[in-house]
Amino acid sequence: MKFLSSILIVLMPIMSFAQNQTKSSDKLAVYQIFTRLFANQNTTNKFNGTLEENGTSKFKDINKNALKSIKELGISHVWYTGIIEHATMTDFSKFGIKKDHPQVVKGIAGSPYAIKDYYDVNPYLAENVENRMSEFEELVKRTHELDLKVIIDFVPNHISREYNSDIKPNGITDFGEKDDKSKTFDAQNNFYYLPNQAFEIPEGVNPPFVFKEKYNEFPAKATGNDVFSAKPSINDWFETLKLNYGVDYLNGKKTHFDPIPNTWLQMKNILTYWSEKGVDGFRCDMAEMVPVEFWGWVIPEIKALNPKVIFIAEIYNPNEYGNYLFKGKFDYLYDKVGLYDALRRLIEGHGNANDITAVWQKESGNFSNRMLRFLENHDEQRIASNEFGKKPESALAAMMLSATLHTGPIMVYYGQELGVKPNQAEGFQGNDGRTTIFDFWGVTELQNWINKGKFDTKKLSKEQKKIREFYGNTLVFAQENTAISDGEFHDLQYLNFHSEGYDSSKVYSYLRYTNEQLLLFVYNFDLNNEINTKITLPKTVLEKQFGNVTQLKLKQVFEGKEKQKITLDKSQTDLINLKPNSFKIFEITKP
Repeated sequence: MKFLSSILIVLMPIMSFAQNQTKSSDKLAVYQIFTRLFANQNTTNKFNGTLEENGTSKFKDINKNALKSIKELGISHVWYTGIIEHATMTDFSKFGIKKDHPQVVKGIAGSPYAIKDYYDVNPYLAENVENRMSEFEELVKRTHELDLKVIIDFVPNHISREYNSDIKPNGITDFGEKDDKSKTFDAQNNFYYLPNQAFEIPEGVNPPFVFKEKYNEFPAKATGNDVFSAKPSINDWFETLKLNYGVDYLNGKKTHFDPIPNTWLQMKNILTYWSEKGVDGFRCDMAEMVPVEFWGWVIPEIKALNPKVIFIAEIYNPNEYGNYLFKGKFDYLYDKVGLYDALRRLIEGHGNANDITAVWQKESGNFSNRMLRFLENHDEQRIASNEFGKKPESALAAMMLSATLHTGPIMVYYGQELGVKPNQAEGFQGNDGRTTIFDFWGVTELQNWINKGKFDTKKLSKEQKKIREFYGNTLVFAQENTAISDGEFHDLQYLNFHSEGYDSSKVYSYLRYTNEQLLLFVYNFDLNNEINTKITLPKTVLEKQFGNVTQLKLKQVFEGKEKQKITLDKSQTDLINLKPNSFKIFEITKP
């Protein structure tokens, strides 16, 4: 394969990212690990394979070599996905863990978002199941020893239909233990009930395991995605139960928050429990399905215990962004509906670069710096998949933009930096361009990197090494240039609608700057055509930055050696050549 046909990468004129880790930055870089799959070296990959057949990653497999290699990318936070114990078809009853009914489990391994015990970790992640919590605590310790922060999932909206905590602390009751099941709604109930109705398994649910008795639930409870029916569909979150935060959904969503609902208190206990184990942050699943009033109460409660703990909300309604940031007290929000969707359209060849302007305009002023940017995560299709960009280099320009558009955090999904390309069905999830979250599996592209626990690049392909180097250089560049990590942002679209060669539907440009540094970013998102364009710069910004000068110089940084001079009166560059789906970055200084 010809590598980087659309973006010619010339190593930036600074030290390799693996060596360039001396300066700290407030710009967060998150590396999301799907813990079950991350370090699994089993290559069997049998469709619907069991734990014994396909294997799994263990806590111990995420060793210091792995963490060092991750840190070298410029990562500050590791998000360990799928830590808290969830429902699974794997039987751990010999360890005192209640067996789950396969009719209410998705996939052989199970969904990490159908929590079975908020106070426990997944037993299959432990070398010694009986020591599973201490093995997780050792992982937290290893992570902290390398000056990395730990993030885990907090799943507040729904739990497994067979939730059962077998190691809950003294004084803690299970969800639903004290509920009045005769009522559809009670503010102090943990669940919503459908009195006198039995739960019905959705049509089409056919677990691969034989089971003697049909799953029984009476009275039926509401399903996790707000389905108040005793018979949800197979497309619903049928394996989960909706938790009750004092909102009466069947009565106009009337709220009952005084006195504080029992579910609020339960969740505070859970967050406290994990915070005390050294967890530095929580990625909060489907946060907008939980009332913002709860977040506005519980987040300050947890920050009173640890002011440095961070909360990241998975949220998809832009109209609620400000509400969950300021009333709900979240630190950061997912930027899926905004920047991710805009960039994905461009990567696929049917987007408009002006959509990026629309994104930051909606976020500007109050919270552009609080949006978590990403191009991959466990919910989204892999960049290199046939369903998305088809090859990893298709998103390199978009990755640079995501990392540098504002001062907020950037996230990389494990293996994104190695070009992971799912191309077969693993089990429950099917062949859909995603890496499964429901099955036991080994990710082929990672296994050479793992290299018997060494986590080095010796066995990576030439293409993988170059992709990984690009990601590392990009993250370090974003952190170590203060104009990006701490600076201001200035969109240049409006100034350039009539600039020579500037097609604003395909070209996007902006400035990032502090009093000490000014950087110009120019992108060509046309997948097929080179563009030669001039860029008009805002005279007011240049004068404020450099004072009474007549001439400035531009020097290409990160890659390339192009140089230009511009007069302050003209405030316009000469023609800049951009290959298809590529970018250039210039530093602007006095001559």
